[in-house]
Amino acid sequence: MEQNSLNFIEQIVENDIATNKYGKAILTRFPPEPNGYLHIGHAKSICLNFGLAQKYGGATNLRLDDTNPITEETEYVTSIKNDVKWLGFEWKNDEERYASDNFGALYEYAQKLIGLGKAYIDFSSSEQMAAEKGTMVTPGTENEYRNTPIEDNLRIFAEMKDGKHADGACVLRAKIDMAANNLLMRDPVIYRIKHATHHRTADTWCIYPMYDFAHCLCDSIEGITHSICTLEFEVHRPLYDWILETLNVYHPQQIEFARLNLSYTVMSKRKLLEMVQENLVTGWDDPQMPTISGLRRRGYTASSLREFAHRVGVAKRDNMIDLSLLEFCIREELNKTAHRVMAVLDPLRLVITNYDEVEREWLIAENNPEDPNAGTRQILFGKELWIEQDDFMENPPKKYFRLAVGQLVRLKYAYIVQCNKVIKDENGKITEVHCTYLPNSKSGDDQSGINVKGTIHWANVYHAKTAEVRLYDRLFTHEDPARQKDVDFKTLINPNAKQQITAYVEPHLLEMEAGTSVQFMRKGYFCVDRDSTPEKLVFNKTVGLKDSWAKSIEK
Repeated sequence: MEQNSLNFIEQIVENDIATNKYGKAILTRFPPEPNGYLHIGHAKSICLNFGLAQKYGGATNLRLDDTNPITEETEYVTSIKNDVKWLGFEWKNDEERYASDNFGALYEYAQKLIGLGKAYIDFSSSEQMAAEKGTMVTPGTENEYRNTPIEDNLRIFAEMKDGKHADGACVLRAKIDMAANNLLMRDPVIYRIKHATHHRTADTWCIYPMYDFAHCLCDSIEGITHSICTLEFEVHRPLYDWILETLNVYHPQQIEFARLNLSYTVMSKRKLLEMVQENLVTGWDDPQMPTISGLRRRGYTASSLREFAHRVGVAKRDNMIDLSLLEFCIREELNKTAHRVMAVLDPLRLVITNYDEVEREWLIAENNPEDPNAGTRQILFGKELWIEQDDFMENPPKKYFRLAVGQLVRLKYAYIVQCNKVIKDENGKITEVHCTYLPNSKSGDDQSGINVKGTIHWANVYHAKTAEVRLYDRLFTHEDPARQKDVDFKTLINPNAKQQITAYVEPHLLEMEAGTSVQFMRKGYFCVDRDSTPEKLVFNKTVGLKDSWAKSIEK
């Protein structure tokens, strides 16, 4: 492979392999915190870390960064494992790792830093520490605790571990440089007290390492070769390096890449959690959510998310990715794989006045014109049908090729019909259209000699089944809701993000399992929801046939 065809991370990896920098196969890691469900941004990181290992004959560790017992739950651990496997990846030896596996070792490393004179206990308040830290133009101030004797620091640190100090009473800080240009190097906190029950270690520990301390050392302990992080951790890399170098332990390489920013959504577990807790969505797997489980429930496939991650690529600078690219990836896939079915979402009754009321005529319909092996099915035709409201106009404009009084149109897989009459209610609303059909115009055996330009879909009034259809649109009205200053992002939620309607669908859909995707002809791609039962079908709209949002914005 030519060097210029590689992204910058692949170039680094290939150079390290060529120089045998680590003397072993590459080992990456995916280290989510189990404080929420994974979202589409994590999917990109998963594809990058696991994909690199696969490409270069290495492996990837799944490590749960469980260093904050206040926010972590076993439910989140389970969901993370399920999402990674659903995306098509396996972690090393099928044994997930946890930062909590290393709590004992991390405590000893902290003791070692204290023994080297490189860490100290600070009893200052958080407000005092913030004030003493200085600014980008002024150096920080060393406080009274910075030069506490090593023996005293070791004793107090042991007291912290033994639960003799209250939450917030003191912290352990690295002793680096209070005048450093990088504010993170101005004696950062590396341990804090939290008297809380941990989901794995229960009440064994009441002190917990901060992310920057735990992450680099867990990388070191596991023998990670390339620690790939999102761009916001670039400023943390000097601390990553300082801890490992000061402790003189194995040193992986941290590499940063641009995180995924997706339009019309938010990429923050904290914000997503707010929406869940405030019942703005039905849960983490609500099909409106950008979580992997939400996208899966909506009908997105693992392969479409992997394709999306591939198309987005790996960059060094943050940018906004248009949601339409994600929609394009699933639309392209479902166009090839999804069966076509007829569903009427906004019904209008059509009566064929010259068709025998008791006749039962089965017609042949193809399942997918893109797939010759998809086969066919039978659909029942009849005297009374449902058609879409917008497939009829009483006073149509020019070049309107659907149904109108006196106008001909073909019913999909069936006959040509002509509208002769409309029936209205007392308010003037059209409730029925009456048509006649041409008996010699049957699809596949048309002997009428008439060429019509319009074809519409339909459902048999007495044979179709009702289904609950959930229509989804952009979750937010603003392209970048998270970055709007002085605006609560939740006020930007699209009031039309979800609509629920009753539709008429082909009866064989009752046999479909949850997760099955179909194309509702001329409407879009839909997925059978887990709420479906043999008595009641429920569909989620995955994506339209075309990018209607872009067109509406243009208008």
